[in-house]
Amino acid sequence: MAEKTSRTPDGDGVTGPADAHDAPVILGNRPGSFARGVLAKRHPALIQQVRDAFPYGRRQHEALDALLEEIIHGVVEPLAPSEHDHVRWADWGREYVGRPWFDAPFLWAESYFYRRLLGAVEYFGTGPWQGVDPFAPFKRAELRGAAVDEELRALDALADAPAEERARALLLASLWGNRADLGFRVTEGEQATGDVTGGLVADDSAVLWQLLPAGAGTTVAVVADNAGRELIPDLILIDHLLLHRHAERVVLHVKPHPYFVSDAMTADVVDCLRRLAEAPGEAGRIGGRLWDAMAAGRLEVRTHPFFCAPLPYEEMPEDLREEFAAVSLTILKGDLNYRRLVGDCMWYPTTPFAAVTAYFPGAVAALRTLKCDVIVGLERKVLDALEEEGDGAWRTSGTHALVQVRR
Repeated sequence: MAEKTSRTPDGDGVTGPADAHDAPVILGNRPGSFARGVLAKRHPALIQQVRDAFPYGRRQHEALDALLEEIIHGVVEPLAPSEHDHVRWADWGREYVGRPWFDAPFLWAESYFYRRLLGAVEYFGTGPWQGVDPFAPFKRAELRGAAVDEELRALDALADAPAEERARALLLASLWGNRADLGFRVTEGEQATGDVTGGLVADDSAVLWQLLPAGAGTTVAVVADNAGRELIPDLILIDHLLLHRHAERVVLHVKPHPYFVSDAMTADVVDCLRRLAEAPGEAGRIGGRLWDAMAAGRLEVRTHPFFCAPLPYEEMPEDLREEFAAVSLTILKGDLNYRRLVGDCMWYPTTPFAAVTAYFPGAVAALRTLKCDVIVGLERKVLDALEEEGDGAWRTSGTHALVQVRR
């Protein structure tokens, strides 16, 4: 088969299909690239947002100033030996300490930025700011927003829909996350898989439901991504799985501490369950069922330090590997989990999803809105249609999404 060159967002050609070991790791040092924009613009803006959200003292402000200066003009500095996770990060970052942030792998640099941000605001310290989530104001504001009210009201119209139609709508809601209103909209003549105008660039949802037949007594793992308007539709989908016995038990994996601005922790699960339970109509009934499912052990929340590590899932520890091997299906939500699942590399887009996830211990599904450069598993005709758009924005704009499943 003849090779074809696919244009990366910064204009470089990537010839494929690529061997699994040939895909270059994404760095932040390429001018004009998405990764560089995150490091040079998004992270400084986030530092300012965190600074404005809390009445931090002089010490925290000075630490945030130092972090900003280091990212833009300095080199990667190690954690202090007194930090509780100094040894782990010294091992993970031994190749990058002393080098510009932009020269480190993008996944590692992003992860380390959030670890350093937590250090600057003394989240892991012993003082009054210990355990105070610097991103909590953003999460809570989103939950209180009118958009959530509207999305929850939409459940009333969906309550009496046929089970298959409801399942499709709730899966799309979970997929689109903070564009959940698109998922709740059930229309006739839905866009076909691969129709770029419909937003889905890959759709293995039929395979997902085949793996979860009603009444099979399965356990499903869901690895959450963001809190707030993304976690609520995730919980609603979980309720559907339990209610219609696509799963007898669901294990919801969340982060052990704040990570990537809005990533979900146990406290965020509780906030979302309360938001649901206190809502009128169908949303309130769903919240009540989920609350009862927690008490009965049919829904369990777990966490693991690996979820905040700058590593691909291929390097997951054995205890987590055993957990995923023991369930019928692991559903990984969101962009970061996708990057860790397939590897944060500039893959040729038609590289088979099954090939790069073959290591995963059991069946795995990725539900992801595209917000970074990483993509695999596209059909050639879909890729050609996307590339006709010209600027590569489909990779990072959040206007496209995918459901990919490996049995």
